[in-house]
Amino acid sequence: MSFISDTLARVKPSPTIAMTNKAMELKAAGHDIIGLSAGEPDFDTPDHIKDAACRAIAAGRTKYTAVDGIPELKSAICAKFRRDNGLHYDTSQVTVGTGGKQVLYNALMATLNPGDEVIIPAPYWVSYPDMVTLAGGVPVIVPCTMENGFRLTPEALEAAITPRTKWLIFNSPSNPTGAAYGREDLRALTDVLLRHPHVWVLSDDMYEHLMFDGFEFVTPAQVEPALHDRTLTCNGVSKAYAMTGWRIGYGAGPVSLIRAMRTIQSQSTSNPCSISQYAALAALEGPQDFLTEFRRVFQRRRDLVVGRLNETPGITCPTPQGAFYVYPDISACIGMRSAGGRLIDSDAAFATALLEETGVAVVFGAAFGLSPNFRISYATSDQVLEEACRRIRAFCEGLQ
Repeated sequence: MSFISDTLARVKPSPTIAMTNKAMELKAAGHDIIGLSAGEPDFDTPDHIKDAACRAIAAGRTKYTAVDGIPELKSAICAKFRRDNGLHYDTSQVTVGTGGKQVLYNALMATLNPGDEVIIPAPYWVSYPDMVTLAGGVPVIVPCTMENGFRLTPEALEAAITPRTKWLIFNSPSNPTGAAYGREDLRALTDVLLRHPHVWVLSDDMYEHLMFDGFEFVTPAQVEPALHDRTLTCNGVSKAYAMTGWRIGYGAGPVSLIRAMRTIQSQSTSNPCSISQYAALAALEGPQDFLTEFRRVFQRRRDLVVGRLNETPGITCPTPQGAFYVYPDISACIGMRSAGGRLIDSDAAFATALLEETGVAVVFGAAFGLSPNFRISYATSDQVLEEACRRIRAFCEGLQ
């Protein structure tokens, strides 16, 4: 009898973390490595947020808090939803977790029974299917092609729904593609969901504030108020506020769901870090003007990377509407050999050869459920991105 749970055999380690770790190991060994695999802004956390954390420490706010968040932070989250999304929640409808990932995981653990199905559009964030599996559910993967802008169509959604469907996981703008849904795109999907009242929506809005070219962010419960009572709207401070390490995410939804999620959290991690909660409070209530500059910089980097990659033989790179990722297609590279003699028979082989031969770390598309592609995070300096794109082009020009 194995000591390790059978459940673990169905779950894969995070490929994004694995690639980031491999790049760090090579860099520590003295190799010239450019890491484009981590989804983490390179900006520092704004000073007023750090100052709030220091004040919390000085005031002795270092004890246990309520299991799923201090009242002040929950009130600020309610205000944020009203201000930014036109959504109205009471503090009893809000939960705060140790990062957005915990909020999603708590929701799935609190609701899924064995055999329950969860629709996941692909490309997807790598953790979605494994979290569903850990919770006893069945991931139902729906491919969303580059021809459709990597967006779920209403026809594909309708076809994926069965009597066992419990959730649709919706992510806009998307990790890994940066694809976003306009109001009409989303209305077409919510019209389908209205016909299937047993299907709930788990909306991951983590990249809400990183939209480009004037693209308007909208979230499902905002577009279709009739879905308000069967939607968990999730967000956090990690990406927009450059607070990845602070580990604060939050969600809002029906009281019965939030109560069940609180029970899960009470028996796992208990409260998020008290100091991080006061920092998140300052993030949500403090100045928001720096977000405009963050967006400007990310849009410039997006344009740089998209332009350089589309000049590279064998690569087609769509222009994303948000987040800080691109998801280029490498169909034309499959079946070729690298200058180092490696057969490029998959996007995983492409990413491995690229790292080992040029020192550029990206994440292969199969990790996100749609191939042959790879993901670049352009959350780094223009200089680094220019050099990375130069190496990628040299690598592709060397394919035979």
